[in-house]
Amino acid sequence: MDIKKYRVVCTLSFGDIYGQIIVWLIVIFLSLAAALALMGASRPIYALATVGLILVLSLPFLLFAFVTTLFNHIEFSSVDPAAEPRGATSSVTNQRPAEAAG
Repeated sequence: MDIKKYRVVCTLSFGDIYGQIIVWLIVIFLSLAAALALMGASRPIYALATVGLILVLSLPFLLFAFVTTLFNHIEFSSVDPAAEPRGATSSVTNQRPAEAAG
């Protein structure tokens, strides 16, 4: 596979993962509410265990949802070298590196 024949484009935007972040924040706030409810009980260690368990169990689902969303927004498009003008190069090679002002 010749890498110069393909262009990798990531079309992921914040709006694509916004819902996932909102759902996870709801899960966190519900776990904190459950912890506060259990904190008034005679054994507050259950409150800490509840928050830890919910966070540990929900984090893999959040990561799976984010990674699959990211993979769904990565596109490989083929580039026809004959269609590009002779002197044209990719936009990545035309960019200059950042320089410190001084």
